[in-house]
Amino acid sequence: MAWTLPTALFFVGIAVMLAAMTVWELVSPTAEAKGFLPMRTTRGDRLFIGLLGSAFLHLGWLAATDATLWGALAVSLLWTAFVIRFG
Repeated sequence: MAWTLPTALFFVGIAVMLAAMTVWELVSPTAEAKGFLPMRTTRGDRLFIGLLGSAFLHLGWLAATDATLWGALAVSLLWTAFVIRFG
């Protein structure tokens, strides 16, 4: 893997999300909730599902188009936000 600025920003972004979720959990403990996902989930579960879905969206984007990944990033951010909020 080439350690470029985008690669570093990706890993920093994941670390910031995990740190923010940890602080959020300490301030306001979560309870399992049922949303549109077919199971009861916590905020951490929904973050993981959102990140996993984002990886698949990026792979699908790469397979389907020659466009830059900025579009996939925008779709992934919306997907993750949607899953965390309504999942």
